[in-house]
Formats: sequence, structure tokens, C-alpha cells
Amino acid sequence: MNLSRFTRAGSAVAVGLLALSLTACGSDPEPAGSTGDESTEASDSGDMEGGLSGTLSGGGASSQEAAQNAWRAGFQTANPDATVNYDPVGSGGGRTGFGDGSYAFAGSDAALEDEELAAAEEQCGADGVIEFPGYVSPVAIAFNLEGVDTLNMSPETIANVFLGEITTWDDEAIAADNPDAELPDTAITVVHRSDESGTTENFEDYLYAVAPDIWTEEPSGVWPVDGQESAQGTSGVVSAAQAGDGTITYADASQIADLGTVAVGVGGDFVEYSSEAAAEVVAQSPRTEGTSEHIYTIELQRDIEGTYPIVLVSYMLACTTYSDEATAELVKGYMTYVASEEGQQAASDAAGSAPLSDTIRDAVVPGIESISAG
Repeated sequence: MNLSRFTRAGSAVAVGLLALSLTACGSDPEPAGSTGDESTEASDSGDMEGGLSGTLSGGGASSQEAAQNAWRAGFQTANPDATVNYDPVGSGGGRTGFGDGSYAFAGSDAALEDEELAAAEEQCGADGVIEFPGYVSPVAIAFNLEGVDTLNMSPETIANVFLGEITTWDDEAIAADNPDAELPDTAITVVHRSDESGTTENFEDYLYAVAPDIWTEEPSGVWPVDGQESAQGTSGVVSAAQAGDGTITYADASQIADLGTVAVGVGGDFVEYSSEAAAEVVAQSPRTEGTSEHIYTIELQRDIEGTYPIVLVSYMLACTTYSDEATAELVKGYMTYVASEEGQQAASDAAGSAPLSDTIRDAVVPGIESISAG
């Protein structure tokens, strides 16, 4: 196992309560192989109250940014000598950074693919990767259209809008689902992620599942339609949508600010996004079969009536084995807090996410508890 590039930090396990102060979320991760005393050496006072110390660096999904802020704050309150940095570089960057050892942990809006898993196993060892759903949130279809706050759209209409086949807001397909709305003839401007994104992959997976005759591109983290407006990260697409009249985008619902939203057609109803509707989709969707012991990924079902079908299940990535005890205990402590009832409630309060069910928590805790040095 080649774990020497992970940043060293920490000396005991603890969890804590939400705080008001934290280091900047955009802090750069500690470079691989760093030897700075402050970030790499564990404190000798490991038995003190809140005994973790040092710096832990992770990065990945920008959708997790608000939740990571809450987790970091709570964890650092319990461990005032510990610092957790999270760089919201996007899911693709997080998976790459975890696979090459730049990050000791990562967040990803999509499960690891075979090639990515192989890279992670080079860092963690065979069957040594931990992957669990730490953050569950609806993905909102958000728009900026003067005088309109909410609209209904069928799956077919959504697919045609994002393909660029429906080009104005007064199109008959949109009007048919919104007979009482005053729709202008404003041009529709689609805004998508420019970076490789798990949010993109989840949104494409939804379109591919519910409108396969229209959306024929297999899901990936890269947007397949050329010639549309794009922006970096969740905050980027939201800012771009806010900047122009007639725009539409997809983004983690916690970060859409004052944009209008689409109620999505499911069966015979139109369903607004909510954390409760997102949680129900996850609860009724099965665990992926054929994975190793500590990998808990979910096969989302996109057509369950009464639920909101565009759901982001964002995963936490860690190793069961690290090169030194300091790193292992700090990662173990942070992951314990993330998965705990307190940590999940902190994320829900900060980001409107859906807390993990007891069933999922009970399934992932043994993997977290197995983290050690080797």
C-alpha cells in the first residue's frame, strides 16, 4: 500500500457540536508529501479534552460545501486544535485527488467507477476503500424568469428544454402543464456545469431513466450538449442563472438562492423538491449489489410516485488503512461525526439535506470504526 502521500494529523477520536467559526472552505489542501510541522505532526496532548490536533485536507463535490462547512465547524468545536479543510473543486477533482493521494478524504456526487476504484485501492489497499452516502439532497431545476416563481414540467419537457429542442418559455409543451401561467416569449438559455460533475451525472441519469427516447446520451459527469452556456461549480451555474433573464440550470437545491423552481412530473402529479421527498427516494432504492464490504452505494429509482425523483446522493470517500496512526484517527473521528445523528442534523440545518436513515447509518458505521494505521 502506498499511503505516504496522505497528510498526517490528529491523535484521538471525538465528535462534536455545531460552531459558528471555521477556516475558509476554499483553503487549498495540504500538498501531498507536505512536511510542515503544524499540519503533519500530532500533538503530544492526545488525552486532553477534544484531543484531535493537526490539519486534515479533503476536497471534491461543490454540492457538499454548505454541509462540509457545518461538519467542519462541529468537529473543530470539539477539537479546537484540529483543522479540516475542504476544497470544493467538484466531484471529478475530488475522486482524482483521493485516488492520487492528494486528499485523505473526498466527497463525490457519483459512485466510484471501476478505474477510479482501482486508483483508490492503490492508496487504500484492496478492499480498503470506504464509500458511503454522507449527503442526500434534491437537485433543483432552477430558472430566472421575470414574474414567474414556479412551473410544472413533465420529464419529456425537461429533457427537450435541456437538449435545446424547446427554445422559448411560451412553448406549447410548457404552456400545457401551466395553463394559469403568463409565459413570455423569452428565449431559454440553458446553463450547465463546465467541470466534470457528479451533479451533472445525477441529472443526466434522471433524464436517461425517465425520457430515454429523447435523452439518449448515457449518463456521465460531462455535459453532452454543445453550444450552451456553462460555468464552474454549483455556485458558478447559480450565479450565471441569476445574471440573465430566461436562464435555466440544475443545481443542489440548498444553493439556488432566489431562483424559481420546477415541480417535476412523477406519475400523474407534479412534485416540488424537498428533503423529505429526497429521503423517501433513497429509502425505497436498493443498495448496489456485488460491492466490497465497506462500499455502500445506492441504485436510485427515479419513478416512485409521490417522491422527488432528481436526487443527489453524495458519497464520502476514505480508506480503512492509513500510513500513520495520527491520520487514521483524525479521519476516523471526522467520518464518525459526518455519519452521526448530530452531524447529519447539522448538515440538514445548514443545507436542507435529508439525514441518513438508521438503517444506512448502521450499515456504514462498522467501516468507519475499522479505520486504523497499517
